Amino acid sequence: MVIEEYIASGTPVGSKYLSERFAIGVAASTIRNDLADLEEMGMLAHPHTSAGRVPTDAGYRHYVNVILGERREAPLAVAVERDRARSEIDDALRETAEALSRVTELLAVVSAPAVSTSIVRHIEILSLQPHLVMVVIITTSGQVTKRIYPLVEAVDEGLAEFARVYLNERLVGTQLGTRRAAEAFDSLDLRPKERAFLDTVRPAFETLGPGDVEGLHLGGASRLLDNLTREGAGHLNEVLEMLEQRYNLLELLAEALREDGVFLRIGHEMTPPSLQAFSLVAANYGVANRNLGTVSVLGPTRMNYQRVIGAVRATADSLSTYLEEIW
Repeated sequence: MVIEEYIASGTPVGSKYLSERFAIGVAASTIRNDLADLEEMGMLAHPHTSAGRVPTDAGYRHYVNVILGERREAPLAVAVERDRARSEIDDALRETAEALSRVTELLAVVSAPAVSTSIVRHIEILSLQPHLVMVVIITTSGQVTKRIYPLVEAVDEGLAEFARVYLNERLVGTQLGTRRAAEAFDSLDLRPKERAFLDTVRPAFETLGPGDVEGLHLGGASRLLDNLTREGAGHLNEVLEMLEQRYNLLELLAEALREDGVFLRIGHEMTPPSLQAFSLVAANYGVANRNLGTVSVLGPTRMNYQRVIGAVRATADSLSTYLEEIW
């Protein structure tokens, strides 16, 4: 009752209010003693001199794990547009993030399929400038990934063409991040110059790094900031920096991608200080029992967990169905 009333009002909840609001059948003094016990257990906190209590991160965690686990309510539906060109996956992910944000009134983040989960359809190696080479990877999911690498020496057009032909022969139809993909770069048949050139572009064919934030589609950043401003929440500057750089989000979603089911982190369960006033709810989408990306919502710890968890799970399922149809 304390958690749901606090989520609804944003103000501390006291024993007198609970006794008047709900037919509990006991005196306010009994409720007051129970609230004190919950505070000693670390489930509730007593801010300032107010007579009311507010939930702690541990209280939210117990609420989600135990109480919500016993409820079965229909989740909010977030439809994925299917009447689009089949190659416009990024547009679908971007619009899904915006739709999910409107439903939850929080920040929604949808990650594009990671390069390391994709199967290669075509590779291009292009010389942009004398000392810059660009790698373009097109996957069977319709994703186009571009990476630019500087070279100490001028680009050898012959080596670039060799790399293009060689990598297409060895990697088309291969899932990146696998042993088979690695063997293409470790082949003993490669000459020293060929191996050196391939080593330069190899990171493009491996797992995402901290700089690969363009694969995150954000919806409702203004909604999150409006909520924080209204509540006078701290960490506002840190959140603005996080939204600009997105590195911490990328690391969290990479962790979520390795888990099945709903991924939930509440307050101090997240390492980055800028995120410890928030909660993250995420679920994976994919095809053929293979996770490709995540659907997530970031908001204050005082969020409607039942509503958000249901919306995130339903959206991930809808995205999976969409990708199954166009795979």
